[in-house]
Amino acid sequence: MRILVDGLDMSGKTTLATDLVGAFESLGHRAARHRGLLAEHHPVKSTLRRLHLVRQPDSAFITTAYLLGGYAVDAALVRLFPPQPDTILVQDGYVDRTVAFGMAGGPYVAAALALRWPRLFVPFDLAVYLHAPVEVRAERMAGRADVDAVDRRSVEDPAFANQFTAYLLHGMARRHRRLLVFDTSEHTPQEMTEIVVGAALANMPTVSEYGRTA
Repeated sequence: MRILVDGLDMSGKTTLATDLVGAFESLGHRAARHRGLLAEHHPVKSTLRRLHLVRQPDSAFITTAYLLGGYAVDAALVRLFPPQPDTILVQDGYVDRTVAFGMAGGPYVAAALALRWPRLFVPFDLAVYLHAPVEVRAERMAGRADVDAVDRRSVEDPAFANQFTAYLLHGMARRHRRLLVFDTSEHTPQEMTEIVVGAALANMPTVSEYGRTA
């Protein structure tokens, strides 16, 4: 099973992803948190790492490189070689945010095309999108030392943040099998974890559903 946790910066993605892994493991399920491309042997992964992802919302080149060379190739590889099919994989951010940043910061052609055909990319059994009011995210940002330019823009530019969330909800969400959306100012991490775990286990696919399609 693959679960995606994505959404605005400072909305609690990493906290929820970490809590989910712990919750699944406490119930006897093998689980792992993952970031980045899913395929174990991606041919351009090392090349993409040389690009500064923090600049992606302001760069058509970086957006295109990640969407075409990264995530489109990743989808083909995952179909052939499903990663950890016996594990509940909790993905901390994926192509969804890359497309949303590319549209809100651009819009760039590659992001617009990806938004038009979101099913070209890896779908998740359950996607969890997070958001929170700007005041809440600003308070969280003030308490963090490792803040980058994208974090600041997501907090200080409300129009950018609103567009980002809209492109997630009304665009990239279409390819996922199920979707949950949380305002993290209204739910505690424990509440969200319980809801997500319940939804995931109620619809857990069998290993055979991740068999090779080629």
